[in-house]
Parts: sequence; structure tokens; C-alpha cells
Amino acid sequence: MNRAQGGQKGPVGATTSQKAGGGAAAAKTTARKKTAGKQTQGSLTEAATPNTQEQAAGGQRKPGPDRAKLFVDAFLAWMEVQKGASPATLKAYGSDLAQLIEFLRGQDADLGRPESVTRRHVQAYLAWLFRQGEAKSSMARKLAAVRSFFRFQQRNGVVTENVAAQVRNPRQEKRHPRALNVDETFALLDAEHGPAGTESAESARLLCRDLALAELLYGSGLRISEALGLNIDDVQLSSRVLRVMGKGSRERLAPLSDTSCESLRAWLDERPLLALPEEQALFVGSRGSRLNRREAARIVERLCRRAGLDFTVSPHSLRHSFATHLLSAGADLRSVQELLGHRRLTTTQRYTQVSLEHLMEAYDKAHPKAMKK
Repeated sequence: MNRAQGGQKGPVGATTSQKAGGGAAAAKTTARKKTAGKQTQGSLTEAATPNTQEQAAGGQRKPGPDRAKLFVDAFLAWMEVQKGASPATLKAYGSDLAQLIEFLRGQDADLGRPESVTRRHVQAYLAWLFRQGEAKSSMARKLAAVRSFFRFQQRNGVVTENVAAQVRNPRQEKRHPRALNVDETFALLDAEHGPAGTESAESARLLCRDLALAELLYGSGLRISEALGLNIDDVQLSSRVLRVMGKGSRERLAPLSDTSCESLRAWLDERPLLALPEEQALFVGSRGSRLNRREAARIVERLCRRAGLDFTVSPHSLRHSFATHLLSAGADLRSVQELLGHRRLTTTQRYTQVSLEHLMEAYDKAHPKAMKK
């Protein structure tokens, strides 16, 4: 918000008069044209200045949630602009830091005074999360949010060290999302030929959308956030590619399989009957607006039931199956990394697993002591 207009009061309690606002407004206009990093630095400077209410209370500062929120908001703005963090990451980090603010209230520390937080506080926070029954993966993500927050404060000179960097990650359990085998995958994608009764035109239209979404998750290995973020203009059926915006605002081109192209053509024919006039999203819900993650999860569960499977999977399991089937068919890890949009090869190794049968087959073919048939 432009605090140089209208004589509004900023967080530090300074009021700008309209008569003397000409030069100040020009100066602030120039300042707003600087980089986002300098803007967030200015926010931190304001946050570090006690307000008039604190001065009126006998000179004692009582940094509360509003002061801490200034630091968190500045950090999230930097993550969005400078790091290209996705909305899901920003929401998760904001929730994690809000939880930390609540925890520190009883610990004689506050994120409104980052220098008051020590390594012991972060360790106590993790111990509290463990007692609350948090999964180790969730604890690791929350610790990553705290580390990034203090790294940002260190960059801006608010603290001299990153206290969260001194805390180790919880030991993670090695778990993989369930990967469908080829027969199960084909049954799910051919669900329209499964046990389905007489359906209305609207139900058939929604099924057309559901199958197109599932084809992209498996046929192109998209993350569910990437698939739901697609717009109509991102689909290039003539070139058989998709323009995908991945994590960290990294753009890539994802190939389309023949069945994906057929499913998308069928959905694009039906989409105008469901989407709102100004909606640009490729996948829309029953109300005509962009499909959300919860609806997408229900779609995959519904397809599992239509296929007659005795279990359900998440949308990410289709992406995991995509990578696993490629590796089992002999694709090299580097190519799979590019298709998945991973920045590091180690991430691809964690998300994929090669079947035992494929490993044994490779052993039988290559090892000199293996029994030759």
C-alpha cells in the first residue's frame, strides 16, 4: 500500500502531512522502483522501530504477533519475488511460521525480535512437534521454513547467525508413494469402459475432463499443481507439447502422448459447456472455475473405483508410476529427470524405484556368474 498518499500512518507511527508530502512522495516513488530485496529491507527497518503504543507503555517494548507478522510478510514477499516460490510453498511456509510464533509466546522469545530466538528454541519447537504427533516429513518441512526465514534475516543484517541451520533434520522414513503397475494404470485410464451405468450428459462431460487430467498426470508426468495451473494457451496439440510452469517458476516443455492428445481434444470440445466465459484454466470444476487440488484428488479416487481397483491412489502416484515405468523400460535417469522437471538428480532417485524383476533381469544379463538360460 502507498503510505505516501493520504497522510496515512505507517507501522512506526509516523504521519505524513499533505502539505509536506510532495518531496516525500517523490522520494518514496523512487524507492519503490528499487529491487524487491531493498523493499523488504525497508519493511524490516520499520518493524525494528518501536511504535507509539510501546513508547506509551513506560518505554517497554512488547513485540507481539503484529510485529512478527511484519517480518514474516517481508520474508514471504522475498520468497515470492526473488525465489519464485509457488503459492503452495508460500501458504505452507506462512502456516509453519505462524505456528512457530504461537509456540515462542511461552518461550521468552518472539519472531518479532529474531535475535531473541536461539538454537534451543528451535530444538524445543521440533520436540513439541514430535509430541504433537507430527510426521517427520512435516517436521523437516517446518524446519526448512524456519531456516529460510533466518537466512533471510541474516542477509538483511537483522541477526548475525542462522540458529536453525545448527539443528539437524529428523531422520526420515524411506517411503515411496504407491506406484501402479502397467495393468492397473491402463485399467484406470480406460475407466470409461469399466463398470459404469447410464450417465447423464453432464456426468459424461465430467468424465471426459477426469480422463484428460489423469492422462496428463501419467502420460506427461506432471505434478498435480502443474496440471491444475495449465491454461488453454499452454496446450499445443499440433506440436504435441505442453508449456508447464514448474517449481521455482521454472518453465519447461512436456511431451504429450497420443492418448493424451485424444483425451485433451475430447475435453476441449466439452469444456466451453462447463467453463465460465472469462476462465482461462484448462481444467475447471462443476462451477466453471479452476479446478482445485481437493477436487483433483477426488477425481483420481473416483477413477480408481470405476476401474474396479480395490484401492485408491493419490494424483502424485500417477506421476510416480510414470517415472517408474520409464525406468523399468530402460530410460536413463537423466532423461527422466528432465521429464519430471527436477533440478537435482538425487530428487529423481528418491521419487523413482525400479522393480525387483527389472533388477534381476539386468543382473542375469550382465553378471558373469549369473545363470545363462
